[in-house]
Amino acid sequence: MQHNVGSHSVEVIDLKKQFTNKQTGAVNRVIDNVSFTVSENSFFTLLGPSGCGKTTTLRCLAGLETADGGEIRMNGRSVFSGEPRRDIPPEARPIAMVPQSYGIWPHMKVFDNAAFPLRHGRKTYPRDERRRRVLAMLEQVGLADYADRWSSQLSGGQQQRLALARALLCEPEVLLLDEPLSNLDAKLRTQLRAELRSFQQDAGVTAVYVTHDQAEALAMSDTIVVLNRGRIEQIGPPGTIYDSPASRFVADFVGSANLVAGVVDARAGLGDRVVEVKTAVGVLRCARFATPPAPPSAGQEVSVCIRPENLRIFTSDDPAAGHNRFPARVTSVEYLGDRKEVHVAAGDLTLRAQADAHLDARPGDEVTVASDPAWTVALWS
Repeated sequence: MQHNVGSHSVEVIDLKKQFTNKQTGAVNRVIDNVSFTVSENSFFTLLGPSGCGKTTTLRCLAGLETADGGEIRMNGRSVFSGEPRRDIPPEARPIAMVPQSYGIWPHMKVFDNAAFPLRHGRKTYPRDERRRRVLAMLEQVGLADYADRWSSQLSGGQQQRLALARALLCEPEVLLLDEPLSNLDAKLRTQLRAELRSFQQDAGVTAVYVTHDQAEALAMSDTIVVLNRGRIEQIGPPGTIYDSPASRFVADFVGSANLVAGVVDARAGLGDRVVEVKTAVGVLRCARFATPPAPPSAGQEVSVCIRPENLRIFTSDDPAAGHNRFPARVTSVEYLGDRKEVHVAAGDLTLRAQADAHLDARPGDEVTVASDPAWTVALWS
């Protein structure tokens, strides 16, 4: 899908929200000066652990929570502002929301659940047009044959599709989704995340999606914002978030990572995008690090991030020469069908690697471990 570059459906500027414990008086800043923009027709994901502020941010977008400061704009129109005070109610915002619980009414049939916004929403339609629109949407989400069933008879996956159909029938400019797949089993989640992305693209609607599931975020998103304790750690496309994490938190939270402590070597004059780091396994060359314009200085403490799939294992005595090679001992091997999960010990460090399924390595074997500098990341925040 071609996105309208430079056109933003949602702008969040210095958003703030805090809660005060009535018993202790302690203040919890749930959203701490958060700013981001969501491009028109894109799929934008708020990712982070429980308590990081992602759902509160979504509820502020929906108007279900009132922020303490900042501004929210949708298609150029301010729907919330701390100065001057403005707070447009949810029903007047150009949104639809799919909550975690789906919000399906069990006393209504599937058709009536889907038709509700066309009867009572911002824009209503005559009966015949309403029926045509609802049946067309139910067909699109695979529920046309269930229109006359009670919604309580639907499976979890079908209820999720119904909630999405009802939201899209609102004809929203912005679709808000609060962990809509979290109640489903793993196989169904994988299937429905592809369907959900397809529905969003077909409808041409801007989506803001909340999840704590890194795989969902990486698979579905155009842009991810990683939140931690109410603050933004990093914003970017999935590939950048994964391959060039901006902090130790992002590296550790998104996917899995080997983090090796070290200090920048004094011999690090290798250009603005390359540093060498002294670690417990020797000097590691890092040709990748996050967005700050200047590399860390000599003697600065950093962490070296190596993804398990980028850590290679050699069982031969004389592997080809190169950077970032060090001896290790295999401590465990798990066969996973398409690959092997291998743990190695190098001094006091335990590292994890994803190796070829046919790798001939057993616990106790002495091996050589290597990491390509191009995929070795230096982190100092």
